[in-house]
Amino acid sequence: MAQGSRYKVAFKRRREGKTDYGARLKLIGLDKHRLVVRITGNHTITQIIDVGSSGDDTLVSAHSQELKNMGWLGNGKNTSAAYLTGYLCGKKALKEGIDGAVLDMGLVTSTKGSKIYAVLKGALDAGLNVPHNDVVLPDEDRITGEHIVQYAQSLDKAEMEKKFSQYLEKGLSPLDLPDHFQSIKEKIEKEVS
Repeated sequence: MAQGSRYKVAFKRRREGKTDYGARLKLIGLDKHRLVVRITGNHTITQIIDVGSSGDDTLVSAHSQELKNMGWLGNGKNTSAAYLTGYLCGKKALKEGIDGAVLDMGLVTSTKGSKIYAVLKGALDAGLNVPHNDVVLPDEDRITGEHIVQYAQSLDKAEMEKKFSQYLEKGLSPLDLPDHFQSIKEKIEKEVS
């Protein structure tokens, strides 16, 4: 009788820390659309995905780059951009006849008020039905950028120009962020609905 190894090598994506197969199996078993949220170094990506016979099928997607094409001057991965990307994805999903999904946040640790939950709040505000607990959603002030305005007001002009140089280079004063946020949200409402 031949002796083989007593251990089993995990799947490559598990070894690389990219996929939790147990969690994925639970999500697939629900037989519902998945709202997949991924936040990269510079962007927020949201997709509505179904499991197909030959792999996942992407039904709807939204990317923070689309916000920039609509005139968004802020960063593509901040909380406001995350909310707007979720809002855009939710509006697109409703237009395609998708009214509900379950949140798939991948291997990211669940943190109350995080950008993942800002995307969720955006999708909810767009009208998408996603099971959740309101406790995890970020405050309205963080979503609209009011906290940035308060911080910017506490700085003198030189400090503000130093800390918010990227905003100012793009022509956006940190004091105008809530108004800019609202104008992009209204633009999404007009273009997608």
